[in-house]
Amino acid sequence: MVRAARFCLSCPGLRHAGTAILAAALALSGCAVPPAETPAGAATPAAAPPPEPVRLALPPSPDADEISSYFARLEAQRLASGLLRRERAPRDLPYSARDLEEAFVRIALFEEHAFVGGRIIERTTPSSLRRWEAPVRMRLEFGASVPDARRRADTAFVRSYAARLQQLSGHPVSLVEERGNFQVLVLSEDERRAIGPRLQQLVPGIDSVTLDLVRDLPLTVSCLVLAFSRSGTDVYTDALAIIRAELPDLSRRACYHEELSQGMGLPNDHPRVRPSLFNDTAEFAVMTALDEQLLRILYDPRLRPGMREREARPIIRQIASELMGGES
Repeated sequence: MVRAARFCLSCPGLRHAGTAILAAALALSGCAVPPAETPAGAATPAAAPPPEPVRLALPPSPDADEISSYFARLEAQRLASGLLRRERAPRDLPYSARDLEEAFVRIALFEEHAFVGGRIIERTTPSSLRRWEAPVRMRLEFGASVPDARRRADTAFVRSYAARLQQLSGHPVSLVEERGNFQVLVLSEDERRAIGPRLQQLVPGIDSVTLDLVRDLPLTVSCLVLAFSRSGTDVYTDALAIIRAELPDLSRRACYHEELSQGMGLPNDHPRVRPSLFNDTAEFAVMTALDEQLLRILYDPRLRPGMREREARPIIRQIASELMGGES
């Protein structure tokens, strides 16, 4: 996953709010980020070793058909390797309240990458809690390459998923047709490369570094989401998700699952957080029960945007214990 430090880049009106998230981008593409160091005493929420990501050779200078074929092969190999699992609560990966606490700290309060000097670099650092205060208004926009039947199916899926995110978080989340603040664009390779002027309309003040990032997205990245704050604080005001139109159905829906939930304020990935969408192996294609608990913790009113681990951890421990029925 890639996320930005909180400072103004080239634009006067829009700041990256601690996170420009390339979460499912890396997770679904098979590009694994090196594991971050686990805190001393941290529990591992897994009963089995994490799977290895699937990697395929990238086609040189691919055309549209080759890109679709590449992602179809990638999905098929992941399924054959036991990845892209669809169990919400897999029996082979139990977790405790302690595991839930550690998972939240690692996913919500750390970041693996940063924008430095206009570049994205790997740098694991502690971060602060970030989330929305205004209602989240998701808006879907499809490129001309996306067939009508797929548009209808994806719109119904995202509408249902937005309602689920609202139910889990207790925060207003909806799919709207206009005046969105969380833009979700489904684009082919050619459409994405030409999307810069449209992004400037949808997210006024968006900076050139972000525009370049979207335009030059490598084939190893399936999808991404970036969240911003216009006040330069830890409160999100805008978000942008890019989903590759060439993805087959399961992989595309896995992108929706991960990017839209991470855009709520769960920006990080970690290989030891399991069972979860939020690691780089594409082990799961759906939001798991653990992920649901992470979202509940994030929007618990006892936590506040800007909290760091030292202040937040005792509260997180209490909430995790309550969610797990007092289990330690």
